[in-house]
Amino acid sequence: MKTQFKKIRNTGFFILFALIAVSCVPTRSIQIEIPKQAKNELPLDIQSLLLVTRTVDNSYSNLKTDSLQNIFYKQKFDYDTVIKDVQAVDTLIKAMGDLLFESGRYDVVIPENRFLPSQRNAYLIHEMPWEEVDTLCKVYDTDALLSLDYFNTRVMTSYGKNDYYSSMDGNFYSYSEAEIKISYEALIRIYDPLKEKVLLRKFYRDTIYWSDMGNSARDLFSRFTPVKQALTETGIAVAIDLADEISTVWRTEHRAIFYKGDPELKHAADLVNANEWEQAMALWRNVAEKSKSKAVKSKAEMNLAVGYEIQGNLDEAISWAVKSYETMFRTNTYYYLEILKRRKNEQKKQ
Repeated sequence: MKTQFKKIRNTGFFILFALIAVSCVPTRSIQIEIPKQAKNELPLDIQSLLLVTRTVDNSYSNLKTDSLQNIFYKQKFDYDTVIKDVQAVDTLIKAMGDLLFESGRYDVVIPENRFLPSQRNAYLIHEMPWEEVDTLCKVYDTDALLSLDYFNTRVMTSYGKNDYYSSMDGNFYSYSEAEIKISYEALIRIYDPLKEKVLLRKFYRDTIYWSDMGNSARDLFSRFTPVKQALTETGIAVAIDLADEISTVWRTEHRAIFYKGDPELKHAADLVNANEWEQAMALWRNVAEKSKSKAVKSKAEMNLAVGYEIQGNLDEAISWAVKSYETMFRTNTYYYLEILKRRKNEQKKQ
């Protein structure tokens, strides 16, 4: 039994988009997600990853939220301790799988038996034997193995009451304040069984904070983040760090298409709304070639530029944006050319 994700889209350059109608202006806003190459992208022959962890041993527990919270309440929420939580580790692995898959770069397999035994010294776990790596990758049909080989979380909580003076009525008031700090350390290794090479050794160390205040302790802790949830969110934070390291990072931007001035512009906008970009671009090209109105012609050319950017063809996008600019000057065309120039420079750097 295993959790498995399979890609349904190309691993190359692509853009996801959603159409948002804006009725009060003669353009519609297109929300697009633009990819940025990973800091340490794995070799292209690594298309699938097996995710496991070798950090969970007998020192780990999986207390329920209330049980764990009561341990801290008994210490008046002023406590400093190391907590080894199974759920935090499992959340880290699952969140990492989701993020790596959603990036579009990797297939991901998370086996049911993802908690593997290991040998360790006083601090860190030894690298996995290549025989074991090879066997696991063959069993689950993956190119490489990603293992969380170390994970440590130190939880520090504090609680106190403070007074403040209100200049509005001249009175003193008290409030309760609580804080959680979790310092974490994590070691992730990615093993290539074919080359018998560790492709990535990444050690993460950071501290995450949660804080809040309320009129009373009851009011404060009725909504304050439980320790269990904070540990889970810590696992997610590590997963995000790793995903940003080896997979495509996306940023959201907006573009505008014209839909007024010609019936075919309106029809093309409806096609975009139905995710029929090829048909929409054919209509824009027809308008650009046949319209005698410079205003309409420049709109169609501008829309074609956006269409080519959506397809990932920045050279054609720039070419059509220049045509639109030359046909009829618009401020937004000028700014769009600046955006395309920036994107072209980014592409060269990547």
